[in-house]
Amino acid sequence: MIPAKPDWLRKRLPVGAAVQAMEGNLEQNSLHTICQEACCPNQGECFSKGVATFLIMGNVCTRNCRFCAVDSGSPSALDANEPLRLAEEVKRLGLRFVVVTSVTRDDLPDGGAGHFARVIEMMRRECPGVGIEVLIPDFQGSRPALKAVVDAAPEVLNHNVETVPRLYASVRPQAAYGRSIELLREAKAMNPSLNTKSGLMVGLGETREEVLEVMVDLRSASCDVITIGQYLSPSACHHPVVEYVNPEIFEKYRLDALRLGFRDAASGPFVRSSYMAEKYYRKT
Repeated sequence: MIPAKPDWLRKRLPVGAAVQAMEGNLEQNSLHTICQEACCPNQGECFSKGVATFLIMGNVCTRNCRFCAVDSGSPSALDANEPLRLAEEVKRLGLRFVVVTSVTRDDLPDGGAGHFARVIEMMRRECPGVGIEVLIPDFQGSRPALKAVVDAAPEVLNHNVETVPRLYASVRPQAAYGRSIELLREAKAMNPSLNTKSGLMVGLGETREEVLEVMVDLRSASCDVITIGQYLSPSACHHPVVEYVNPEIFEKYRLDALRLGFRDAASGPFVRSSYMAEKYYRKT
């Protein structure tokens, strides 16, 4: 039986002109955000501040993870003009820091790594001084694909492990835990000064010991920052919520992460991988 949602997970969504303007501009420029596609509970708060995590390469994913609200299927061809449109929107918004993520594109030879690199390069050209965080897929373990992104020199490279190894088969069957850990290890080896980051959800049926083991694995890969948030099932067809984790446990996870040597850790019911990304980058 799915547990009842506790009071600490009830959040009033901000509405108003700023939110409507952000949504209108994104639609007008044919841009997507993971905030909207993944039904993030923080999207109203972020949109009201002019902050968004941009989703590139379309809004259809080639994988079918059981935790994710993004549609899966056969994506459209890449839009060669998307990097410029995105850079222009970042410039128009006057952002100092931007997060860019994507659907997984296993249909592309490089998994979309070249498109990530072009997005970064275009923002460098059009928005001098902007800080860039990329939240990338695993590129099916391709080292050349990862190198293309690392060589484009984002300030932060983020790749989420999402959950503990035991739950991969039921939560994200097309992914591989070890592959994700190795991606983070390789990224740091390619550029030791690169800030690396990863995140996971809790409440999927993992144990506290398993979460700690993931933290140890991430630190063994020299991961700098970790985010931990409550899993919220997008629909009855997705993986169910097994537990609503108490805020006190989130605080214990944060302290555990700092004890293990992470430069910073964000841990709380509403924490998401890119939530307040600039704040955590500036602190590292």
